[in-house]
Amino acid sequence: MKVIEVQFTPLSKPYWFDPENHDLKAGDMVIVKTDLGIEIGKIIAFKDVSQNEINCREIKPVIRKANLSDLEKAEEKNKHKENDLNICRTLIEKYGLDMKITNIHYSFDGGRITFYFTAANRIDFRELVKELTHYFQKSIRLYQIGVRDEARSLGEIGPCGKTLCCKSFLNKLNQINAGYSHVQQIAHCGSERLAGVCGRLKCCLKYEQETYEILAKNLPVLGATINTPQGKGKVIKQHILKQAVEVQLANDPETKIEIKI
Repeated sequence: MKVIEVQFTPLSKPYWFDPENHDLKAGDMVIVKTDLGIEIGKIIAFKDVSQNEINCREIKPVIRKANLSDLEKAEEKNKHKENDLNICRTLIEKYGLDMKITNIHYSFDGGRITFYFTAANRIDFRELVKELTHYFQKSIRLYQIGVRDEARSLGEIGPCGKTLCCKSFLNKLNQINAGYSHVQQIAHCGSERLAGVCGRLKCCLKYEQETYEILAKNLPVLGATINTPQGKGKVIKQHILKQAVEVQLANDPETKIEIKI
């Protein structure tokens, strides 16, 4: 079965829906029914799923492709965004809560407002929710996110000078570990240069990792003995992107040469 992955906000995970007979493509906005109400979301991908995967979850159908009126309605809600964020921030200060509001999402049906926040520790925001509910007269949800999600939400510029990958094309934030920097031979750069604006390891370490692993397989491993035009030698360093290795000659240990593989 073919399903579409729909994302309601840059901070939410994608959900599966049945496109049925609608003429849809990636990037289209669609109106769908969720467990929390009617929502408008963006199609980020089409996916073929097995029957076992379908059995594990309910796949609701798309109601319709969003029309101009739907898009205008969604845009109209966002005009109040900054004002509503400031109201929430004022109440956070009133209750002395150690949390930072970063974004807001209005449900398409108008019945719910979700505030996204970051916090170092667990927050008791029950009184905050009560007051927000009273003020807005809507269902209020507070959703805690991490610093990577915060950077993604703000859509800042990365060290490369371009819009953050997580904002522009990465639909999923993957786990990244320091081992990637060793495979990619950039561990010597230091933690500051390997970190993105969120303070965590850069996302590009993840999606470049596979290329490095494939290229590394073409090279002899460290410590291997290989033949060179100047005699046998031991591989002491790999240059993965250059597809070359540095070799210490057996007959002249003081001499090191670079060999293209």
